[in-house]
Amino acid sequence: MNAIALPARRTAVAVSDALPPDELVPVLLAECRRHALPIAATFGAVALLALLVGLFLLPRNYVASTTILARESDIIQPLLEGRAVATGVTDRAGMARQVIFSRKVLEDILATGGWLADNPSPIERDRRMERIQENTRVTSPREDLVHIVYSDSDAERTFRVTERLAELFIAESLETKERESREAYEFIDSQVQAYHRKLIEAEENLQAYRSRNADAQPDSTAEVNNRVSALRTQVSQNRMELQEHRSRAAALASQLSRESAVTAVQTRANLYGAQLVELQSQVDLLLLNYTEQYPDVVRLRHQIADIKRAMQEDAARPDTAAQGGTPFESAQLNPHYQQLRQQRDEALREMAATNARLGVSQSMLGEELGRRRSIVNAEGALAELTRDYEVNRDLYQDLLRRRENARVSMQLDQEERGLTLRVQDPATMPLRPTGLRFMHFAIGGLMLAILLPLGVVFLRARFDPRIRSASHLSRRIGAPLLAVIPTYHTPAERRQDVARVALSFAIVATVVVAYGLVYGYKQLYA
Repeated sequence: MNAIALPARRTAVAVSDALPPDELVPVLLAECRRHALPIAATFGAVALLALLVGLFLLPRNYVASTTILARESDIIQPLLEGRAVATGVTDRAGMARQVIFSRKVLEDILATGGWLADNPSPIERDRRMERIQENTRVTSPREDLVHIVYSDSDAERTFRVTERLAELFIAESLETKERESREAYEFIDSQVQAYHRKLIEAEENLQAYRSRNADAQPDSTAEVNNRVSALRTQVSQNRMELQEHRSRAAALASQLSRESAVTAVQTRANLYGAQLVELQSQVDLLLLNYTEQYPDVVRLRHQIADIKRAMQEDAARPDTAAQGGTPFESAQLNPHYQQLRQQRDEALREMAATNARLGVSQSMLGEELGRRRSIVNAEGALAELTRDYEVNRDLYQDLLRRRENARVSMQLDQEERGLTLRVQDPATMPLRPTGLRFMHFAIGGLMLAILLPLGVVFLRARFDPRIRSASHLSRRIGAPLLAVIPTYHTPAERRQDVARVALSFAIVATVVVAYGLVYGYKQLYA
């Protein structure tokens, strides 16, 4: 629209160039109609470009996952508790990462995914292994579960790699467990053999030392101490007996010195007197060792009483009492003297025998004391040898038990009866990619194709300083408009406008058809 305004008066008031919303919308519609073909062309170019990029250049990311269950045997474990080593894994995810990201497993994955078909260089192999590690995620949702997730741009390869990762993890884990249990058994068995040799050597050293030292026995000290105590008691008893025999011999010698060996005249009274003296001497001798109730003392007391009674009877006779007794012999040996002499000789013999026993006991006591000193000197070496033998014996027996435990554990791992690893949730072929899909990219392209030309038109209408409406001109110059002259198009210009609009609609229709065909192809392919 072309407008000519005749100002009524001038004003110095500054007017803003911004159009109000009620005037901006008609201006935008006019601009869109005037530039329909560039707007349609921009829309078509952006939409088709987004379609081509999403169709051919958009990276597709397929994800496949698998879950592995690690379970202990609920029947075997209680039966073998304390006998076999239980398989305990505190960080199954960490163990799975160590197994999966090992070079042996990654080499197999390169072959499974077809990354070795072009014979890559060692550096390129390492780069591809690193990409595999970046695209693989290993977690442990529970203590007995291992979750493996792998993402790739190819759906079939994603499925194959995920499935192979689970197989390799199970195989490598079981092989590692079996190898560890076998190595543990072999190590303990080597230690058992080593300690067996040490035990035999310690036993031979102990036996050789005992054979060289007869007194180096475990109970020798107690035996010698008992022997020394017994000998000391025996020496004390011998000394007491010797003292008793000496006292007895001295007493007998004193009695013997007061007796006469021969009696000159003996009457009946004298004979009775001599017998009384002899019997009384025997009683006194017995009383040195025994009491009044001793049978010999009682017997002698009765004999003395009988002799005294006989003396009284003789004294009562008139003929014997007047004569003072009947004589028997003029001289004879004193029997009491002979008896005392025999007792003295017997006491001397017993004293000599006791003295001999005392000497033997003292000699044996000295020998036992010397033996005890030698045993005390040998106890240090014997204790050290015994301690070495006992330590090696205890360690050897403990290692024997551990070797049997390791043997049972190794057998369980070989037969896969301890820790069981199986695929709980197998990998499946991913049908749709994850992340930014083609549909999202196509919708975003359409939105960008619509908003981009409209945004350009809005910015042009908003910031273009040219006058686009009569009210804008009136505000700009500060004067009212008298008249507005509209724009008229020639037939040629109208035909050109119709052609531009038709071409614009054709471009939009082409974009819609292209998007429809691609969507149908995608649905058919899916």
